[in-house]
Amino acid sequence: MRTLSETWFADGYIDFELKKYTLLAYLKEINKYFNENRLYPQLADVIFHYNNIVAFRENKRFLQEQFPKKLTGIQIEKLQLLYEQMIGDDELMTELEEIINYSAGKMRSTIQDGTEIYEFIEDKLNISPVGIIPLDSVEGYFFLCEGAARNTWVYQYRLSIFEKHDEKYRSMKTEFVDVWQRTIVNSYENIKSELLKNRSDLPNPAVYAIETELSYPLEETLLPVAKRSLVRYITVQA
Repeated sequence: MRTLSETWFADGYIDFELKKYTLLAYLKEINKYFNENRLYPQLADVIFHYNNIVAFRENKRFLQEQFPKKLTGIQIEKLQLLYEQMIGDDELMTELEEIINYSAGKMRSTIQDGTEIYEFIEDKLNISPVGIIPLDSVEGYFFLCEGAARNTWVYQYRLSIFEKHDEKYRSMKTEFVDVWQRTIVNSYENIKSELLKNRSDLPNPAVYAIETELSYPLEETLLPVAKRSLVRYITVQA
């Protein structure tokens, strides 16, 4: 996938037409993936760059606050220094602001396209518990079934909580376990029984089935959307 550097809008020669070409080439590739219903990591990447340029325009200490895991201290210092150098040059800042305003609009449109695909898929997911769910559902398994396929993709999950801007968020780590062929005999309940028999690390796990009629790319689309939907489902149920 074509990528942009964190400081792409201000790297090298700052010229609107040059940066416009760079941006449009990047977004063209992002949209190519979206047209194939492949959302990740493309959607997350363009959202990152959108937040990046908007925050730079607003002259906040955005890198330290919003992206501590993605950018290094050297990159943070580079952008802050860059802003200080440019703010005294009216002509340069005018060009840079034109680049950023144009880019923000184009990225926002692309993000909207990706979000519409995400919301369409999310609306087509059906989540249901398999058997009795324990009081503590912080870890367990989920079964992902897509389209008309008989395959049941089994993942082990664990929820964790992290803080950002004085707010708490839940994230989910997953580990692929196996693929089962779903039949009348080999039901969700039977798959759960096999997991309990063969995997002793979770003696009383929460187990959920996530089903959809859609046949979309598993790793790039269905799995990321299913994970986020399950996090929301568990949070609401809790």
